[in-house]
Amino acid sequence: MSGAAFGLNEKIERDGFAIVAGALDRDGVRAVTESLGAAGDEAGVRRRGGIYAIRNLLEVVPSVRELAGSSALRALVEPVLGPDCFVVRGILFDKTPDAPWKVAWHQDLFITVRERREVEGFGSWSLKAGTVHVQPPPAILERMLTVRLHLDDTDELNGALRVLPGSHLGGKLSAGAVELWRGAHAAVTCDVPGGGALVMRPLLLHSSSTPREERHRRVVHLEFAAERLPGGLDWRG
Repeated sequence: MSGAAFGLNEKIERDGFAIVAGALDRDGVRAVTESLGAAGDEAGVRRRGGIYAIRNLLEVVPSVRELAGSSALRALVEPVLGPDCFVVRGILFDKTPDAPWKVAWHQDLFITVRERREVEGFGSWSLKAGTVHVQPPPAILERMLTVRLHLDDTDELNGALRVLPGSHLGGKLSAGAVELWRGAHAAVTCDVPGGGALVMRPLLLHSSSTPREERHRRVVHLEFAAERLPGGLDWRG
């Protein structure tokens, strides 16, 4: 493992996140942007003055699955999850003047699977855009990693993510514990340049505000795991 890879792993284990500039070069960003713009009207595509969200990104835009398996992306994931890791979900988020949403402080507690099976520790089942969502035991989330690939420069003015470093180490947090974390720890705004990546643990507390500038904040959100699910459950991705 290279020194850079070791540093990335250390930071993610300690803080729950790391920002990596230049994960994609300019040509790579352009290729991804063009493939997203060509997405059709399949289930999971949300439009309001243009596409602002795609839930089933790996299926709707196959080139994103290829990107997830590229050496550039795996160089961010393998130092943390090991060489057997694989992508399990992809989502596109975009904040635009027509869709200026904000997100309260939360942890990412759900995964997507192919079909519902009653397995101990799995619950809060739901169906969104034709995809089965379930909340797994926290131990599974603790061994996952998310790569948020930014196609645009992102800062506080256009709704950058804010995080509470170290909060991923507390497991699944109750509403009261979330408030304690907010009161006792300073939030960090994750400024990420276009082509850069925010690499984070799903259990890291994070939020985002309504943008104050009218510009895109396109993020390709990719979730990775390195183990199969129990009880006959299969990852959707």
